[in-house]
Amino acid sequence: MNNNDSKNNSKDFKKKSKSERKLIKKNISFYSLLYNKESQKRKKLHDKIPINNNLNCQLKIEDNKKEDINEIKEKNKSKLYKNTNLIDKNMYNNFEIKIYKKNDSNPINIKFLKDLSVEAYSFCYLDNIFIVFHSFNNNILYLIYTNKKKSIISYNLINNKKINEVKNAHKTYITNFRYCLDKNNKRDLIISISCNDNNIKLWNINNLECLHNFENIYNSGQLFSACFLNNNNQINIITGNSNFNNSELIKIYDINGNKIKEINNSNDNIFFIDVFYDNKFSKIYIITGNFGNAKSYDYNENKIYHKYNINDNRSHNNIIINDKEEIIKLLECSYDGDIKIWNFHSGELLNKLIIIYNNLYGICLWDNEYLFIGCEDGSIKLLNIKKGKIIKNLIGHKKRVLNIKKINHPLYEECLVSQDNDYQMKLWANLDKNKI
Repeated sequence: MNNNDSKNNSKDFKKKSKSERKLIKKNISFYSLLYNKESQKRKKLHDKIPINNNLNCQLKIEDNKKEDINEIKEKNKSKLYKNTNLIDKNMYNNFEIKIYKKNDSNPINIKFLKDLSVEAYSFCYLDNIFIVFHSFNNNILYLIYTNKKKSIISYNLINNKKINEVKNAHKTYITNFRYCLDKNNKRDLIISISCNDNNIKLWNINNLECLHNFENIYNSGQLFSACFLNNNNQINIITGNSNFNNSELIKIYDINGNKIKEINNSNDNIFFIDVFYDNKFSKIYIITGNFGNAKSYDYNENKIYHKYNINDNRSHNNIIINDKEEIIKLLECSYDGDIKIWNFHSGELLNKLIIIYNNLYGICLWDNEYLFIGCEDGSIKLLNIKKGKIIKNLIGHKKRVLNIKKINHPLYEECLVSQDNDYQMKLWANLDKNKI
């Protein structure tokens, strides 16, 4: 094999390396091809080192049928040889496949990575006391949080540096943030909510300019939560109040402060509000977490769609919609520890998971099977939803963990950001070099 053949062969090999991940389809449910350092060097130095030298890889699998390990090795070695057009037969003979069983008891290898250089404060134990998002041009991974000075701080999670700060952004403590991408104007919008003065402010986060101040939205009670509704690039803001006088009122505004409509079909208190877009049926729903239950509203028909009623006399402060499976599920967490899973469209209670450790606050859905939970004792627990078991305990915070967010970091890929009740924020990442 001359030098040019070696180069061409190496290029073909490099091009097809991604497709090699699709080799195992029948007996193997989980796979990943990872080349060792030696092979990586050969890719870079293919014009100096012949490609027919030993080339090893590691194959992580879970063997559902408990097939003989040697048969698995030989089968996948031949598939790999066939699909990569490796000409030299000696390469096939020298090719080594190492088999590693997937550890089902610890499928997500998230570990503490570092403390973030922030001092984040929370006045209430509500979701979204901080938010994380990529900027519209994807150059910045924004972290937005608040402190005891009622400031709004923007922080870049890529270089771990503070970008900007607005001091005394509200008269009273900030309890909530939400994000929306304004595609028409190519800007990142956030709203900040201050519950005690019923006040919402709309910001262009790229320069921390206040675009509008929504004052005195409700005459009484507290405004704990609000969210964006971005429908066909028409951006609205949805608010809900809590005054413990049996008066639940949802108000919808445009970003200029003009009220569009109200929805008032129930007597309750709103601690959490969000929007769910059901793309399958082209429907928009408003989701609320209340005192004793959760609800969904049909946005266009202005009425309750379902009441997910447990009547437990507890505040329900965190709700997640999982629409990645055939049955759309609503997951919600009550203040003192229960996690309930509902069929969103039928209103049926599918499962109730009683977490016996202590009070629960933030919850974060990792995928269809796993849920991270922030706890009173400062731990973050990983719950296998289908089995109803805690399978991992992340230790790092000293006080209660209030919020957890899953993010896609350019350096660490899928990881977590968490905030506790002691001004601390932490970054958790998958430190296993052989990760999925």
